[in-house]
Amino acid sequence: MKHYLAIDLGAESGRAMLGTIAGGKLVLEELHRFPNTPVRVPTGLYWDTFRLFHEILEGLRIAGRERKLKLDGIGIDTWGVDFGLLGADGALIDNPRHYRDARNNGMMERAYSMVPKPEIFAHTGLQFMQFNSLFQLLAIHLAGSPALGAAGRLLFMPDLFNYWLTGVAKSELTIVSTSQMYNPAKKRWATELLDKFGLPASILAEIVQPGTLLGPVLAEVAEATGIGDVPVYATACHDTAAAVAAVPAEGGDWCYISSGTWSLMGLELDEPVINDKVLELTLTNEIGAEGKIRLLKNIAGLWLLQECRRAWALAGREYSYAELAALAADARPFSAIIRPDAFLEPGGLPERIAGYCAQTGQAAPAEPGEMSRAILESLALRYRQVLESLETLIGRRINVIHIVGGGSKNQLLNQFVADATGRTVVAGPSEATAAGNILVQAMGAGVLSGLKEAREVVKRSFEVTVLEPRSSAGWDAAYEKFRGLEA
Repeated sequence: MKHYLAIDLGAESGRAMLGTIAGGKLVLEELHRFPNTPVRVPTGLYWDTFRLFHEILEGLRIAGRERKLKLDGIGIDTWGVDFGLLGADGALIDNPRHYRDARNNGMMERAYSMVPKPEIFAHTGLQFMQFNSLFQLLAIHLAGSPALGAAGRLLFMPDLFNYWLTGVAKSELTIVSTSQMYNPAKKRWATELLDKFGLPASILAEIVQPGTLLGPVLAEVAEATGIGDVPVYATACHDTAAAVAAVPAEGGDWCYISSGTWSLMGLELDEPVINDKVLELTLTNEIGAEGKIRLLKNIAGLWLLQECRRAWALAGREYSYAELAALAADARPFSAIIRPDAFLEPGGLPERIAGYCAQTGQAAPAEPGEMSRAILESLALRYRQVLESLETLIGRRINVIHIVGGGSKNQLLNQFVADATGRTVVAGPSEATAAGNILVQAMGAGVLSGLKEAREVVKRSFEVTVLEPRSSAGWDAAYEKFRGLEA
């Protein structure tokens, strides 16, 4: 029996999840959950980084002092792209900004004026989003930030927390691959590209593979939390990479959607695909467990529903996600169709969606149920569009869509996906990120032989829901309307 702790940090909340591997199965237990609330100050939108590390230590304390557990490993996964800068003495000198910070606005266009877009893509194979680490670092550089001049090291969010746990400052490959500063074909930092932007490659850390043993926790961490001399693994530190490692798939006719605040939809391949077609389709080459390529598309996922729920709560109307799903199920179909990716910045989502509807000649959803349904239907239509892009690229049909992550519990959305795409949907496990985090730790420790065995463990450990397409009535017409919104 092996016990691993997964620290899984999402954009809305974080958890410390205990994973026990025994008899070929994985059992998960939540030890600690905490909110992840960004902080807005006059200079911008930041992550509450020290609070997050405090909560990580609290999760370790519960495992060590309260539960008296003997852990075989600890691994941290987070969202991608965001980073902190450390000084020569190892102190944090520039707190990580939130990827939705307005500092990034217009930065892609500034970058293209310095290095042509196709050239950036040729170096990195990554889709263009204004919050990619490359553009964040360029914003710091162009603003003349003194922090960049004083920086000795750049660490992405999970790398930073691993550093504070172990004193080892290294960057894990899957999180590095989200940055647009990594060359997946040459398998190293894209130093030539950084040079063209005048960005200091010297601050970038050594890259390590997912599953790498970083070392034991620092003595002061061991003492404060009571966990003892526990090894820390650089697991699949990007949460999507961890989730995809726990997709219970077999064969080659499947794609995945890691569904949560973001929806990450894509394929698992052996080599990166960097060509004009991938650039045209705005797909991205990120790295997964065992060096697999995650050829995927970032889609603005259930964050839209989260933001609407937050706005309604501020207005005095509290809804659970289950209540919103029930209201959406009873609401009128296709009352409005939106482009989910048109809404990236926080604040006033119901009003902004209503404004979008007015601009596109549609009646705005009047009630939370209609608004929620419009969001879920529009997400399903966006998934269909990305599915067609993937099939065009690989030249064959994808028959099964695996939906994992917290969003896999939204059965209404799952059924919409099956209906909109005409494909079989397999939903679950909902705790794929934590499961993948733990299984990659076990791979690094030699407890599991590799990704194939890890997925066999997932199949034995978690129930999934299979949804078949129902009537396509209304979906084809809605899809044509959705595609017309691009014009």
